[in-house]
Amino acid sequence: MIKTAICDDEPYIRSYLASLIRSQDPGAAVTEYASAAAYLSDGAEYDLLFLDIELGAPAKDSAAGPDSPMAASPDRNSCENGMDLARRIRSMREGPQPLIIFVTGYESYVYDAFDVDAFQYLLKPIDEQRFAEVYRRAAQRIRAKTAQQGKKLVIRCAGTSRILAPDDVYYMESQGHKIVLHLKDTTLEYYARLADLEQELQGQFYRIHKGLLVNLAYVEEYGRTTVTLANGEYLNLSKYKYDGFVKAHLQFMRTSM
Repeated sequence: MIKTAICDDEPYIRSYLASLIRSQDPGAAVTEYASAAAYLSDGAEYDLLFLDIELGAPAKDSAAGPDSPMAASPDRNSCENGMDLARRIRSMREGPQPLIIFVTGYESYVYDAFDVDAFQYLLKPIDEQRFAEVYRRAAQRIRAKTAQQGKKLVIRCAGTSRILAPDDVYYMESQGHKIVLHLKDTTLEYYARLADLEQELQGQFYRIHKGLLVNLAYVEEYGRTTVTLANGEYLNLSKYKYDGFVKAHLQFMRTSM
């Protein structure tokens, strides 16, 4: 189930978007918010957010009581518009980040969407055919990300089996017939083939050198010959792998946002 939020101060637009979402995905969980403050105060996590760029003061909603997520209260969480809310969301370090689709009545705002890694935008009045295509691609990316996060790595080490999440591993190094897993605070060795792991973990890991498989989630920066990880380690980047690595990293960043 894709958890979706709609944040727009026009009740009609919220209702219309919700109906379009359910026409594409009848089982979708959809929550509506009339303001940025209401969205932030609720503190819920979403896979997908339809966000009005011109979001302003919430429209009066007779159906929204004081305890409803649609009832906004002015507080320190308030943002002046939808772009402010998007920046606030992107600045949050903890918790998953939703895919953001901007909804706007002005095409001139569209270029601002790149500043907050928005997935797409929809112009008002909303074209239903374009909505269907944008939603289909968003759902495809969300499901691919969920499938990636569900992967587990089962290793046999020192006579026992251990289950690791891919996020536990910074990078993998081939040493003869063994693989050395470089974790956050230790290393583990076990018998495996790097080629098999490369195939199993494709999408989140990329082979940057003959004997190195790096977790793209921990790439801090890179140049033509080196990759710097979040833990400060420098790894050699093969010149033959550079172009493929750049494409894989960009794709991973797009998918993981």
